[in-house]
This record gives sequence, structure tokens and C-alpha cells, in this order.
Amino acid sequence: MKISFDKPGVPATGVAVVFATSGGKLSSTAEKLDKKTSGAIKRAIKSGDFNGDAEQLLNILAPVGTRLDAILVVGLGKPGDIRELGAQKAGGQIYAATARAQKGSATVAVDEIEGSSVVASEMAAQMGFGALLRSYRFDKYRTKEKPTAKPKLKAISFMVPEGAAARKQFGKLSKVADGVFLTRDLVSEPANVIYPETLAKQAKSLEKVGVKVEVLGVAQMKRLGMGALLGVGQGSVNEPRLVVMQWNGAPASRGQGGKGKKKEAPIAFVGKGVTFDTGGISIKPAANMEDMKWDMGGAGVVIGLMRALAGRKAKVNAVGIVGLVENMPSGSAQRPGDIVTSMSGQTIEVLNTDAEGRLVLADALWYCKDRFKPKFMIDLATLTGAIIVSLADQYAGLFSNDDKLCEQLTKSGEVVNEKVWRMPLGDAYDKMINSDAADMKNIGNRGGGSITAAQFLQRFVDKTPWAHLDIAGVTWSKADAPTVPKGGTAFGVRLLDRLVADYYEKK
Repeated sequence: MKISFDKPGVPATGVAVVFATSGGKLSSTAEKLDKKTSGAIKRAIKSGDFNGDAEQLLNILAPVGTRLDAILVVGLGKPGDIRELGAQKAGGQIYAATARAQKGSATVAVDEIEGSSVVASEMAAQMGFGALLRSYRFDKYRTKEKPTAKPKLKAISFMVPEGAAARKQFGKLSKVADGVFLTRDLVSEPANVIYPETLAKQAKSLEKVGVKVEVLGVAQMKRLGMGALLGVGQGSVNEPRLVVMQWNGAPASRGQGGKGKKKEAPIAFVGKGVTFDTGGISIKPAANMEDMKWDMGGAGVVIGLMRALAGRKAKVNAVGIVGLVENMPSGSAQRPGDIVTSMSGQTIEVLNTDAEGRLVLADALWYCKDRFKPKFMIDLATLTGAIIVSLADQYAGLFSNDDKLCEQLTKSGEVVNEKVWRMPLGDAYDKMINSDAADMKNIGNRGGGSITAAQFLQRFVDKTPWAHLDIAGVTWSKADAPTVPKGGTAFGVRLLDRLVADYYEKK
């Protein structure tokens, strides 16, 4: 969908979008339209329950005295409470409410709001971003969809003072949207299309935007001693891959004594990429197993994040590593009771082959730590059903050995509405994964399943600052939200992009 920014004015044709704040106070352009329509907007407000609160909408069809098809009045709430997230939600609502516009376009008049700290140009850019995020559809396999079911809206024009400033800010936001869309696409694809080899090719395509990409095959991983990751994929005809992505956007700094150039240590993101998870020999129930196509959600987020960072040319050195496997039962599949040796040299007794994601991450985390020595590592994984029992679909579980990193992730999540909730770690939980036959086992007791999974991962990070995000409950949505249509959410792309921008990017 095309988003543009034009000079201020009063929309004359098609769908006109204007605003109101709490108490029914109209924006300046809304006041002008109300006069043109002989008070139609104020009459509609008086006769209904619209009062300009945030997320309220008022639709007036074919207003008399104009050539407009409709006027949409969007509530912004109290001026002092308007923030960028509220503007994004309003943009998403505008898209959803005008998606069936017959002329295929809408015009949004964004005025300065008295009492708001968000200037009109920023508000317009954030609204455009929200509208763009909401416009996402995964419909490539719908061959018989009725034309009436498809959105007609192709363009939204924002009429705003300082249009050049809005255009510049939106340009960077649109690159983040590119990363979000890539992740949503990858998570939405079926497992016969996305498997380790093809997902690695998708990551390889990031070379077009300046990301350095390496793909490691089975032979290379064997030489590195990645017995944990390889064990998960040994039952599938689709061989595992490990993908390493590097974006080097930070300017090199002077070395000691002001001589030479010193490359700054990177920040690192690691993703679980189980492209389909049957559970292996510990096979899952048949009901809803089709959902396991998005068990590669963590890897999808890391790939999308690297796309976003490169697209907006982030001034940071970042590494993205994804371990890609397919967990299938077969004559060659891993068995419950098998013992594998990880790249770290630690041995693992595999008591349940459906607790496979932590095995993939174990080798990916150790490889990342060992090769890149990053400032920190953050891993993302649709790791446990237990986190859904704890947090439903409202928060991702956050586990960490570093308080500062936790605080930064929490604040970043609040800003973009991708919220995380810190969960405990401790010696008592760690002892639950001790094994009589090996250094550890891959499952703990019945209770605290998300915690013991995180304790397992912590054994593979050494002293590196680390955070683990269990995104099992937030990777897929069954209902529309203002900026997230139902389906793949790409939860984590915006969160981590904001973390980078606010705390780690060179200014």
C-alpha cells in the first residue's frame, strides 16, 4: 500500500479522515468540514456515543454539501496522553475502517493538536506506520477469494504541515515494517514451502540489503561438534542448517593511543528455527499440529530484525544466528534416552524429543558466544507451552542473567506494545535438570517447565550477558488488533529494533 504525505488542506473527494479529542473537541480540519456539511459531524456526535476517546470511530456516509463518500472521525483521547503508540493504533484503525473504500484511497488531515507533545509531522508518520502494519495480508494461496472480500484501499495520503519531516521519519519506519512483513511471511508459509534449506535461502536474500550471510551445512556442524542441534534434525530428509547473518553498521573507533581502527563488539540475536515440529518420537497429538509450522518463529524474528536494521542502516554491529531443523519421526530419528554431546562439550540426556528447541539453541548460543564474543545475546524461541499457561497471549516470558538488559527489554516492549514479563531463574530450578546419566537432561519436573527450559539454555551462555524470550504465546494471533492482523504477529522485531535504537545504536 502506498503511503504519501502532502500539503495541509481540506479533503474534497473520496473518504476524508479527521480527528477529535476527548470531550468531542474537533481538530481544525474537522471543524472546517463540519461547517461545509452544515454541522453534520457535531450532530452525529450529539446523537451517538462518540466523544473522541482513544480508539473510538465515527463514520458519516455521503455527507450533504460535499463530494465526499464519507467522513471518518477518529478519536485520539486526551491531548496530553497522545503518544506514538496511540498514533500507530489510530493509523491501523484508519486502514481497517477504510479498507473497502470504493475509490481505493483515503485522505487523512493531520492537524497540530493543542496540548499534545506529539507534533503533527510525527503523528502523521506514526499513523502511516500503523496503517502499513495493519494492511498486511498473507493471501498468496487464496485462488478463489471473492473480489468483495479483498481490500480495495491502495493508498492513504496524509495532509500535514512539515510533510518533508513526516516523509523522512516514515522512511525509517517503513524499513522496520519491511522486517515485520518478512517475518510474518516466513511464519505464515506452510512447512512444505519453508524447511531448513529454503529458510536459509530466505536469510541469504538479505545480502541484497548489505547483510553478510553464511550458511553452514551438516558437515560443517559436525566438525564443530554440534551434536545437540544435529540430533534434533536427524530424523528428517530435510537436513539442518545454521545461518549466520552480520550487519556491520557501527563506525569503527580509534584503537589505543588513537592509532588504527578498532571494530566494535557486536550485539547478538539467536533464533530457534524448527520449521516443523511433530515432536519426533515423543510425537504430539494430531489436534492443532498444523500450528507447528510456526515453531520457527524465533528464527523468523531474527531474520526480520536483521532486515529492519540493514534497511534503515542502523549504526550498530549486529549478529543474527538461526539454527534450522525439522523435527520428524523416522527410522533415523532421535530416541528418548539418547545422549548427545553439544558443541560446548557438555552432554545431554534426551528424555523427550519434543523438548527439542533448547537443543537447537544450545549449540547456536555456544557458537555465537565462542565466535563473536558479543556484548550480549538475546535468544527468541517458541519454546514451551508452559509459558502460555503462565502469560497467555499478553506477554512474552523474559529470563535473563543481566538486570540491565532486562530493564531495557521491558521498557522497549512497553513503547512498542510488545510486552515482556520477567520470570525467575535460580539454583533450585537448575538442579531439576541434572541427569544421572549425563551432564543434564532436556526436561525438568512437571512444574516450572518454562523456567527449567531457560535454566537449560543458561548453561550454554557462560558469562555473556543474556536474555531468553519465550514467544510461544505471542507469535500467532487468532484475532485482529489495531496494527496486527490475525495470523503471524512478528512479535519481537519491533521490540528488538527499539532496543537497538534506544540503547545500542551510535548516535
